[in-house]
Amino acid sequence: MEKVLQERCDESCEGTSNVVTLKQNLINEHTAAGLAEVFKALGDPTRVKIIYTLVQNELCVHDLTLVLEMSQSAVSHQLRYLRNLRIVKRRKVGKTVFYSLDDEHIEQIFVQMLQHIKHG
Repeated sequence: MEKVLQERCDESCEGTSNVVTLKQNLINEHTAAGLAEVFKALGDPTRVKIIYTLVQNELCVHDLTLVLEMSQSAVSHQLRYLRNLRIVKRRKVGKTVFYSLDDEHIEQIFVQMLQHIKHG
């Protein structure tokens, strides 16, 4: 039988002196929910592959379908989800729509996490 370790303070713990400051500076619900949505989006392997591909190059939906070996409707569905979260953006040239990462923050987060995984 495995022993369950509970995370708790010793009975003599009086806490730290900066709890009030930390509580006052706590992230608000709206921001926390938005951040959680971005991490939720990064929790899907297909979306991770799309983002990884777009880190390297701006691509149209057709090229993404070839790289990912997926149907156009499946790729479009994922791109719409990522666009709604402002993770990717689109640019139209005639009838062709090109996708890229929305900004450098998304690329930085993605590259940092990729380095973290490869480092471990």
